[in-house]
Amino acid sequence: MKKHSIVAVASGVAALSLVLAGCSGAGTPNTKASDGSALPTVSMMVGGIDKQIYLPYQLAESLGFYKKYGVNMQLSTEQNGGVGAEEAMISGQVNFSGAWYVHAPDFQSKGKNVINLVQLSGAPGERIMCSPTANVKTPADIRGKKMGVTDLGSGTDQLTQFVASKGGVSPSDYTTIAVHAGATAIAALQRGEADCVMTTQPTVAALEAKGIAVSSLDLATTEGAQQNLGGAWPAAGLLAQADWVDKNQDTVQKVVTALVATMDWIHTHTAQDVADALPPDFVQNSTVSKDQYVAALKADYGQFLPDGLMPAGGPKTIFQMENAIGTDVSKVTYPSTFTQQYAQAALKQLSITPTTTAADTATG
Repeated sequence: MKKHSIVAVASGVAALSLVLAGCSGAGTPNTKASDGSALPTVSMMVGGIDKQIYLPYQLAESLGFYKKYGVNMQLSTEQNGGVGAEEAMISGQVNFSGAWYVHAPDFQSKGKNVINLVQLSGAPGERIMCSPTANVKTPADIRGKKMGVTDLGSGTDQLTQFVASKGGVSPSDYTTIAVHAGATAIAALQRGEADCVMTTQPTVAALEAKGIAVSSLDLATTEGAQQNLGGAWPAAGLLAQADWVDKNQDTVQKVVTALVATMDWIHTHTAQDVADALPPDFVQNSTVSKDQYVAALKADYGQFLPDGLMPAGGPKTIFQMENAIGTDVSKVTYPSTFTQQYAQAALKQLSITPTTTAADTATG
């Protein structure tokens, strides 16, 4: 992948540079705003920045919204076999993680105070793509199959476990294989190493175009999440350590405002507009054409929330999943895992009327 504005964090030297940014509060100012004042520099690692489910983080950069609303953002992307986005955040290598909300209660169950600051999607954006011969049509059909996930213990691994549990299938009833994403996931299906893979666009479109797999279980749309997960399933969000947030609230507000403005932009523009604004190699490469990318984005456009608010019932569904996969969240409360404070302030600043039926931070 070409870097564009991405700062690759694949080596110790690159990681060290981000550690320095993360350990200096809001970072070292090195960019100036229109009024001549210095912008704080902050860093974020995304769990696969070229995946459609995570496109708002890069789109905000491409649209110039981070700088417009007052921060200089250093974006990096999670690499296969490298440090995960959530781990980079919790270890202080970066200030923020662009990752799933589920990691907040998961970290808190382990005594690490991580909070979700803005919610970008209300469905995972994933599909369980299976070989046509696997004959998977319901969660119960996962029994006995070789299921490909990004990595063992990853969010897709946990989500696969939860979907399987809806069909009365436990992890011991199927085989889990790490296939990463993109070309490696496609190859795993082609070689028969996996019967199914949980993956996102644009890999979904590539698999369908090549006739390698079909969409067996839809987790990409609101309707699919309701059917296969039992309710709204808040996925892509902005995670940070709560202590760092408390010390850098003004900077956090600027980042959240940039992302809320991006979500509003998505919902006032077309899939074609989004594709045109993203780096060219995100939307057209060896696995997918731009037309396929746009068509796939149109199909799953509804996963993106218009206003950055946590949807009502979302935390409940996530906690149900945590319990189903054996994560003890009995001492974790809904309100401790997310805040609406920054998104609500952003909506007011941007004069945007919210349309999401939002979760109450007092109850979840």
